[in-house]
Amino acid sequence: MNYKDLDSQMGLICDAIISINDKETCEEFLKDICTINELYSIIQRLQVALMLYKNKTYQDIAKVTHASTATISRVNRCLNYGDNGYRKVLDNLPEEIREKY
Repeated sequence: MNYKDLDSQMGLICDAIISINDKETCEEFLKDICTINELYSIIQRLQVALMLYKNKTYQDIAKVTHASTATISRVNRCLNYGDNGYRKVLDNLPEEIREKY
């Protein structure tokens, strides 16, 4: 598969994720489908997004997440000009999860 096919193939992973109905299965699936580094990157980007969502500074975000300024900038661009995926997910997270970061 090449990057041109990405949009047409997104349905498969979306359907797989939507079919998961509990946290344990979700964790098992993510550990099976992603490498440790991929999981780390996804988690880091979500942490960055949460902190940007709460108007934290790049410096504070880098200190807590160890993300590069390039990663923080990319997540910020997605939050402000992307497809609204981050915002929709962050808006749906329970407040107690958002408050951890």
